[in-house]
Amino acid sequence: MTTKPQTLSDRSLLILGTRGIPAAHGGFETFAERLALFLVGRGWKVTVYCQQDVAKLSQRFTRDEWRGVDRVHVQVTSSGPRSTLEFDALCVLDAARRPGICLVLGYNGAAFLPYLRLRGRKIITNMDGIEWRRPKWGLAARTWFWVNEWIAAWTSHRLVADHPAIANHLATRRSRKACVMIPYGADPVRSADVEPVLALGLEPDRYLLSVARIEPDNNILTMVEAFSRSRRGAKLVVLGKFSDDNPYHKAIRAAASEEVLFPGAIYIPQTVKALRFHARAYLHGHTVGGTNPSLVESLWAGNVVIAHDNTFNRWTAGDAGFFFRNVAECDQLIAKVLHDDAAVERARRATRARGFARFAWADILEAYETEFLMLNGETVTVVQARPSQHEVHAVRQRP
Repeated sequence: MTTKPQTLSDRSLLILGTRGIPAAHGGFETFAERLALFLVGRGWKVTVYCQQDVAKLSQRFTRDEWRGVDRVHVQVTSSGPRSTLEFDALCVLDAARRPGICLVLGYNGAAFLPYLRLRGRKIITNMDGIEWRRPKWGLAARTWFWVNEWIAAWTSHRLVADHPAIANHLATRRSRKACVMIPYGADPVRSADVEPVLALGLEPDRYLLSVARIEPDNNILTMVEAFSRSRRGAKLVVLGKFSDDNPYHKAIRAAASEEVLFPGAIYIPQTVKALRFHARAYLHGHTVGGTNPSLVESLWAGNVVIAHDNTFNRWTAGDAGFFFRNVAECDQLIAKVLHDDAAVERARRATRARGFARFAWADILEAYETEFLMLNGETVTVVQARPSQHEVHAVRQRP
């Protein structure tokens, strides 16, 4: 990338909407960490707001530096959804006093963004998924998300969609010229320690993996029922937090055969990486959202992907995926993947190539920087450099 800057001192970015860095919670936090470190290395001044949950307020704002990134820690005393709104409001109040472009990740607290706009700040918002369509929310929550989506769409100078279907949706809110499509990224996984796999009593290449919130729109029950239809001679590992008083969670456990394991939610990156790398296949039942980070990470790990058949997963996995619409189809695909070694190897090559083609961090982070530079009034010429085809096929080699 070549640019004609005003001055490097003008390049300031504030990242709002995550719980903070280093990443310990989810996809947005991982993205914020990667983007912040990338931009610091390019001469930007980057500030990331970090939520600090406390029982009693001592000092509302504190500041420190982490790997060259300016972190503003914001103390929040409330809990649940209210704590997120409190945090978002406080971040906006502080950001309005600081110079720089504001990158907002998600629109759940967009009700506060008009204040940033009135204070003359330039705003670019990653609109995430279509949250108000998720069936788990009641009418009040859906209304809140729907209203905030409109506010973010009209308050932001630029909108980022992480999937073509999200871009199409945003075009019903704003002109397509106001929106850019930039997907999520991940890193190639070339190897992984086998010990976390063995510690769970698993045999490499003889288990399937699901990583998701245990919600109805993620089709966990469908996948567990499909796997449990017959004796597999393999395991299904379902990562996620279960609650004893949740009816959907109870139904999943009741449907599971003895070959289904529920280790709970695992947040240790190296353990999750090992479970992905050594899995026979990855099961992905998400139906709402854009480019799901867990699915992208599975592509880069060279996983065979068995995914719910919808526009989000179809585009993300492309021709590399196997797709199901119901329990019967999922059952058939599981049987195929467990017994057809040739199909598995073809699919693994295809998922690696798909990850390289669409979801490389280098391309994604540069695309974001291009947006920031243009909002900064700079002239930008993009020159993309890609790894060689040899590197594509060397992403993953199994023993």
